[in-house]
This record gives sequence, C-alpha cells and structure tokens, in this order.
Amino acid sequence: MKLQWENGADFSEREESPDVEEEEQLKEGNWLTPLFSLFGRRKEREFEPLDVEMDTESEEVNELEDFGFNPYLLNNPTNLEHLRKLFLDQLFHFQLKWASSTLRETSHLDAKFMGDKLLRSFTQQLPDSFLLFYYPILQVKKAPVEVDIILVTPLECLCITVVEQEDIAAFVGSGDRFWTKKVGTKESRILNPLIGLNRMEKIISGIFSTQSIDFPIKKIILSRNGYIDYPGNPFDIKIIDRRTYSEWFTALQQSTFPMKFNQFKAAQSILDNVKTTAFGRME
Repeated sequence: MKLQWENGADFSEREESPDVEEEEQLKEGNWLTPLFSLFGRRKEREFEPLDVEMDTESEEVNELEDFGFNPYLLNNPTNLEHLRKLFLDQLFHFQLKWASSTLRETSHLDAKFMGDKLLRSFTQQLPDSFLLFYYPILQVKKAPVEVDIILVTPLECLCITVVEQEDIAAFVGSGDRFWTKKVGTKESRILNPLIGLNRMEKIISGIFSTQSIDFPIKKIILSRNGYIDYPGNPFDIKIIDRRTYSEWFTALQQSTFPMKFNQFKAAQSILDNVKTTAFGRME
C-alpha cells in the first residue's frame, strides 16, 4: 500500500496481479507486494474444497471473497502518517469481520464495536503476540456469563474491568457493594466493579485448573479518563487510572516476548468455553 501511494497508483481500482515471480512483478512495474499476492492465492485455495452449489453472483459468495485483506486508497493521503492511519483503520474493520466470521458461519456484530476506542487501541497498538477476548460470554456450568476484558500476554492473563463514565470523575473504592462516584460537587453510587472482576478471575482460574494449566492471572481495574482512590487497596488488584494509564499501556506496547506454548494453551482453554451465537451463511 505504501508503494502504491509513493508511485501515485490508485490501489482501489487495481485488479489482482497475475501469479508470476516476484522479480518479474517488480520489473514490469507491478507494485502489488507478495503479501497481497499471497492473500489472492489463499482465497482461491480456501474456497475450492467447499462442496456447495451456489450462484457465483450471490451475496454469500461475495461475502466469502472478502476474507482476503486488501487495503485500498479511499483518498489521497497527504503524508505517511495519514497513510498509516488509513491502513490501520481498514485492518481494524477486517479484524472485526475475521473475529466474527468463518467460511460457513457468521455472527451479528454490534455496531458499537466499530467505534469502540479502547478496542481500537488494544488491537492497533498492542503487540501481535497478545491475544484478546473483548467482553466474551463464557459457558459456566451450562449457563452463559458475560465477563469483561481478558488479555492473554505471553507471560500472564490479565482480567480487566473498565470503570469509565464522565471525564475526570473520581471513584472512591471500598469493600462495600457500592462505590462512590464524584463529579464536581455531585455524588452518586456505582456497583462495586470488584464484584464482576473477582467473578471473572474465579471463572478463568477454574478453567485453567480443570485443564491443569499453570498460567498467572492478574486483576486490573482500569479508568483512562477518571481517578480511582481505594484506601487499603487489595494486594491482588492493580488500579490503573488517568494518572498511570499512559505508563502502563506503554509498558505493554514495549513487550518483546514472543508467543509461548503455555499462552496458547491458556487462550485455547478460554476459547473452548466461549459461547458463540452464529448462523450458517446459506441461511
């Protein structure tokens, strides 16, 4: 995409390149990189085995073909940073589609996720070695339970509960059922976020224990735009608020650990207990 932009070509109108050697493509001035050629060949191979009769012009086929990630220039970016943002935005939408679809099934995706800034920052700015479960619904003893954010890094599983309401709101924590929220001179109550966080940690711990997975679990209360004060903060809970968020997030970004086998085992065990609501494409 960068080469397309530098050479002034309109990527949105370019047809898929022929299957030729990389050096021949470059000699002939074809700037379509081998990565995108790979996506094109992958599409052809993936859909051949499907023993299903369907109209090639149908909407289902068109949707299946969109599984190849092919970024394009919607307009003429003025600089490299603008181009990078355009690429990442298109990749984000592709990631959401990939996460909610398979070749044979698809799920209805709530439109709110498209504009979710926290989800976007996690997917666009954290290392690719991190595995993310964003408000999944887990099956616990045949009952569906919605939990908060689970971030499986190469070294540990982070259970994250987000407490964000008005900008610069202050939350006063305690061991009671409710916390106090202060905005200016106004006070109100919110449900203690530790209730849900502790439940999530207990569920994940139970899943790991059942499958004999030894993987550390940490609990985090997160507020990007507010302040959290908790006198006598529990030792096993980390509080990240407006004062410490940038430092914490930067530390995650700078992680250089590669993916690890135990990390995959931990993520797979969670995935095995996730409830999926989907329907067949032909339906």
